[in-house]
Amino acid sequence: MHLSLRIITTILIVFPLISCVKDAKEVTIEEDSNSDKVSDISLLSWAEDPKNRIESWVNTVTDSSSSNFIPVEDRIAVFDNDGTLWPEQPWPNQLQFALDYVKAKINERPNWQTDPFLTQISKGDYSVLEKARKEDVYNLVYASHAGMTESEFKEAVMKWMDTATNKKYTRKFNELVYSPMLELLEYLRQNQFKTFIVSGGGADFMRVFAEEVYGIPPYQVIGSYGDTSFEFVDGNPIISKIEGDIFYDDKEAKPIAIHRFIGKRPVFVGGNSDGDQAMMEYASASNYNTLCVLLHHTDEEREYAYDKKTLSGHMETALEMAKEKNWLVVDMKKDFLSIFP
Repeated sequence: MHLSLRIITTILIVFPLISCVKDAKEVTIEEDSNSDKVSDISLLSWAEDPKNRIESWVNTVTDSSSSNFIPVEDRIAVFDNDGTLWPEQPWPNQLQFALDYVKAKINERPNWQTDPFLTQISKGDYSVLEKARKEDVYNLVYASHAGMTESEFKEAVMKWMDTATNKKYTRKFNELVYSPMLELLEYLRQNQFKTFIVSGGGADFMRVFAEEVYGIPPYQVIGSYGDTSFEFVDGNPIISKIEGDIFYDDKEAKPIAIHRFIGKRPVFVGGNSDGDQAMMEYASASNYNTLCVLLHHTDEEREYAYDKKTLSGHMETALEMAKEKNWLVVDMKKDFLSIFP
């Protein structure tokens, strides 16, 4: 059975930026008697039109005298990760982690050396991904994501983040996050929104770096997850990642995950693909005045240009729904004044 690279990526990420330099900005906090918002927190990397719409919406929903006022306890903002907060091309970063992990560890694992697929991966021959069989994909997943304690997996991801370099930009992956989205996360939090990640990426993978990179603590990171076990080893309670059932947090699964782990319908959603459409529709059905922001990757020079023809981040029906629902579509080429910090 042969699988496309898109399917490989799908299966991989269900198993589950150490620092980011941001321009220092002095801000003045001014309280408004009719508002819970914080003034003068600038979206410096945004063009005027999307910036004005975001700020106008926030001003309205944080104004206690407005009919569109949203109480603080209901200010839930959710963001996709891959392609929304950092790049997902030529494939998601978590897949690159898996490939690099096999390359780094194969000399320590004799059983991997008898596997032709893993052997080719270890040599940097990624062309085998396009012709991979289902068992090949699972071997890659288990090799890089299972059979480890939670501490061992966290250490592996942290080491990769600290040493791996994106070939296109010759920068570490933890440096390649979108400046405008970092500003937006902070702007929302300054206005008393609670920010969550709701992504198809592995929850365990994202939780390693999300707090230091995005300011989002691990318990506010929702993603795909595989099976785990709990046992005592030498008297110590240990959680390990094992083979077993999986939950893939994409498309219709995202509203389900929001319900299951947050328990409230979001009023703000940030995404970039058809995989985020369902949670945007879920938010749009709220009794509150909501805002959905859909990133359209249009900048082939500073980042990538893609929508329909892509292995990751396919966007087609979401663009059509954006017109119907009046979602904010962000043209990254013209609306992002800068891409990375």
